[in-house]
Amino acid sequence: MMSCKEVTRLISEGHERRLTLTERAALKWHTMLCAGCTNFGKHMDFLRKAAVRYREGHRDDDK
Repeated sequence: MMSCKEVTRLISEGHERRLTLTERAALKWHTMLCAGCTNFGKHMDFLRKAAVRYREGHRDDDK
């Protein structure tokens, strides 16, 4: 099983690139058993969405 350190790295990388099937399976397996990494993934999703909304809200400021 992957360590939490490896899983958090994969979660972060998953926002930048498509993970391989093996990586996605290992990530899914680990997060089914680890509440901490599940929480980390949820927080990363929230931060990514917030950053996108912030950027979209400030596009008019560039003009």
